[in-house]
Amino acid sequence: MKTTKIIYYLTTGLLSLLLLGSAGMYIFNNAEVSKLFISFGYPTYIIYPLALAKISAVIVLWTKLKTLKEWAYSALTFEFILAFFAHYMIGDGEQMGALIALILLATSYIFGKKIIK
Repeated sequence: MKTTKIIYYLTTGLLSLLLLGSAGMYIFNNAEVSKLFISFGYPTYIIYPLALAKISAVIVLWTKLKTLKEWAYSALTFEFILAFFAHYMIGDGEQMGALIALILLATSYIFGKKIIK
């Protein structure tokens, strides 16, 4: 049980750092992120709401609210899958970040479920 908790907290912590770093980049390096979003064909007005969603997801992941936690895991799964394919289709070579995030997310989710049982 101790190993399970360590893996859960480690992966959730790394995932949280990744999400907060990404949200920070969206907020504080908006000019660069805007260029990236334009190259993807995405509207730039979704940058700040995405940053807020990432910060909110981190907060929810560290709570004990089961339903909201499930929603956060689900939303992040879709976000990381879509980010992976967006980077892959553009061909900028940045899809590994999304893949690492997806692996951290899945590991956090699986080990989080083991802790609850």
